[in-house]
Amino acid sequence: QVQLVESGGGLVQAGGSLRLSCAASGRTFSSYVMGWFRQAPGKEREFVAAISWSGGSTYYADSVKGRFTISRDNSKNTVYLQMNSLKPEDTAVYYCAATPHFVPPTGLGARWSWGQGTQVTVSS
Repeated sequence: QVQLVESGGGLVQAGGSLRLSCAASGRTFSSYVMGWFRQAPGKEREFVAAISWSGGSTYYADSVKGRFTISRDNSKNTVYLQMNSLKPEDTAVYYCAATPHFVPPTGLGARWSWGQGTQVTVSS
């Protein structure tokens, strides 16, 4: 099992930026595909982005392409989500997740381990 702790959420104005971090502990971090998901009030949890174990492949939801960037530092057991040009519709709880088996492009059906989530609020 891998344990995940997110940080970096907060309140930001539309057009602003935030960087989320997710620190992992437990089994070998570099063997996991890492992802970010989000859940807005009254909506289902949705895929945001994922990154392969090496960092060589990344995947994004259409709604965040060109604005969000996922990256990882295996030496620090940490994955990041840089969020730029934020919109009010990006407001949600953001969850870090890890899976040993990822099926592109969104990891549907994968067995994910989850963090506790961090709130991101974008004001208009």
